[in-house]
Amino acid sequence: MIRGRWIESCRTMLSPNLAIARAIALLVPALLLAGAYVSQYGFGLYPCKMCWWQRYAHFAVLVPALLAFVARGELRLWLVRLAGVLLLIAAMLGGYHAGVEYGWWEGITTCATTAAAGGDPLEAILNAPIVRCDTAPWDLFGISLAGWNFLISGAAALAVLILSAQSGCKGVLGS
Repeated sequence: MIRGRWIESCRTMLSPNLAIARAIALLVPALLLAGAYVSQYGFGLYPCKMCWWQRYAHFAVLVPALLAFVARGELRLWLVRLAGVLLLIAAMLGGYHAGVEYGWWEGITTCATTAAAGGDPLEAILNAPIVRCDTAPWDLFGISLAGWNFLISGAAALAVLILSAQSGCKGVLGS
């Protein structure tokens, strides 16, 4: 009887650990994307190709993280876990990019440029800033933006995965 009640409550109620994991899975990528766009449009730090890869990964994290707010039961749990795995992928992309910036290994991509919209397209292309993937345009305490993405996304991914594993809902599948 107790096991039956536990399984039913796990399917219908949200455990505190899963609620925290779900909030982290949504807030961390949203805030990192907001920071990326503020640094781009507010401070002129244009993204390179590998920066875009990291942004794409964070956008991908937002999909299951948002769906976890409307899903119920086991689906919610698995959406939060999927968001955690995608956040870990974003962290690995940030770590790879940071390694390229620090010269630890060679990148696999060419440099990218960003042209301003409007006006003469040829002039915009010729005057666009060249954004190199192997140089950090800004750092804080010697850590580049890609390095911070690695650290923050990695810590958040671990927190999401650990908290979701401790949500009290393991073993419910197939019950």
